[in-house]
Amino acid sequence: MISDRDVALYREQGYLVVRDVLSRDEVAELRRVTEEFVEQARSVTTHDDVYDLEDSHSAREPRVRRIKTPHQWHPTYARMVSHPNILAILQKLWGPSIRFDVSKLNLKAAGYGAPVEWHQDWAFYPHTNDDLAAIGIMMDDVDEENGALMVIPGSHKGPILDHHAEGVFCGAMDPSKGEVDYGAAVPLTGPAGSITIHHVRTVHGSATNTSGRPRRLLLHQYRAADAWPLMGVPDFQQYRSLLLCGEDTLEPRMALVPVRLPLPPAAHQGSIYENQRAAGRRFFKTADELEPAAV
Repeated sequence: MISDRDVALYREQGYLVVRDVLSRDEVAELRRVTEEFVEQARSVTTHDDVYDLEDSHSAREPRVRRIKTPHQWHPTYARMVSHPNILAILQKLWGPSIRFDVSKLNLKAAGYGAPVEWHQDWAFYPHTNDDLAAIGIMMDDVDEENGALMVIPGSHKGPILDHHAEGVFCGAMDPSKGEVDYGAAVPLTGPAGSITIHHVRTVHGSATNTSGRPRRLLLHQYRAADAWPLMGVPDFQQYRSLLLCGEDTLEPRMALVPVRLPLPPAAHQGSIYENQRAAGRRFFKTADELEPAAV
């Protein structure tokens, strides 16, 4: 699915977009299941184990910004975890042994889908080495207007930046510090069925969906099997069951990588949207802050 040149670009820039990873039928099935989940959210009034809701959510107009761990709730999502095309790409990047971590489905509905502030995934879950990445499955055609994921090229080679506010982890960088060149951000766009790949240390975020089209991105976090979490393994057998291909190991590969622990924990535990509430500074405007004509 990817060439040696693509591997070199990923290592240099910290991201890739790969087209035609999923078939049209697979995309259609993901959309159908997702629409069913949003419809079922009419009976939900607050965040729970399945849903993270927009502030403007109601039974009359269900507004879901995230389905949490979707692979646990429906077999269609679960099948995507070990999709052979995705595993082939990861093996090209890291070698034969790949372990899954977790999934989430971020939904940016037309005209108001919530932004995600600039951050590095590494801030949330440092490991013994940084052969980790997030795969984003595009369920819709994605462009800048409907809230494409944006990355800062090459930022995965830099430091782990501060994701704390007043000494407490909040899962967001402070844009006023100017630690990266936000003007250099690249939107990861493409047709439905494409995937994005971004390195665990790549600085990334996404703006509000200002278009009349949805942007649904199914995100999977993966790691090389010899990358072990520095925050520990609460359930050893469950952790080992996440191996998708290759051989398991009890010998973590140790790499000299920068680490900043996500402690003390976020004041608003939950999804990244809840974590970032405590940041106290924002780069992206929400739908109610934009001019009416823009949304």
